[in-house]
Amino acid sequence: MAHKLAKPKPGSSTERFLDIAEIRDDMVLLNDGTVRAVLLVSSINFALKSADEQEAIIQAYMTFLNSLAYPIQIVIQSRRMNIDAYMNRLRERERVVENDLLRNQIFDYRAFVTELVELGQIMQKMFYLVVPYDPLTNKKKNFWTRFTEALSPAAAAKLNKKQLADRMEQLSRRLEITQGQLNSMGLSSARLDTQGLIELYYTVYNPNVFDTQKLVDIRQVQFEESSFVSEK
Repeated sequence: MAHKLAKPKPGSSTERFLDIAEIRDDMVLLNDGTVRAVLLVSSINFALKSADEQEAIIQAYMTFLNSLAYPIQIVIQSRRMNIDAYMNRLRERERVVENDLLRNQIFDYRAFVTELVELGQIMQKMFYLVVPYDPLTNKKKNFWTRFTEALSPAAAAKLNKKQLADRMEQLSRRLEITQGQLNSMGLSSARLDTQGLIELYYTVYNPNVFDTQKLVDIRQVQFEESSFVSEK
């Protein structure tokens, strides 16, 4: 008696295992309704500082940690140095320069830099600080308001415009305070915009294809309004 083989079930989409529901308005919206913003932070050479400067930095860092009323995440990411933009400028310069000797020097220098990066596997470190906002952590609101705001998106899997605006405002306030504290340690920072966030998470989840499969500017992508945010 012949038996029909059952058709293989399609594999589970990777999207099911991600906590990210959407990236928009310079922030990351998670499936539970909480949001995140990411700061790109500069670095300092601590070893080159004097003893007094080192002590001041340590004290500022301790003050920063003790002032936190919510968890943060510090991420250090190593990337292979991307010199595409620099090389393109050299090619353009090589194309327009009229002096033959100078043109040959630019060509040789471009070849040297390319070989140096490829053979040396030169890496650059990027420092990020992730700032969250969860309605349950906002102590300025009463317990039931915080509880209702936190429960609603988890149950409905969507935020209304008022909830989204509130999260954007609260997150922006936290970022201002955090950036001020970082500045007291001699660290400059910049908030990643939507494009920067997409590129960051793309490199995290696709480290092997980032160099070969470039992302396009999101302004060139056509998409429909996400159902994650409701009109109510």
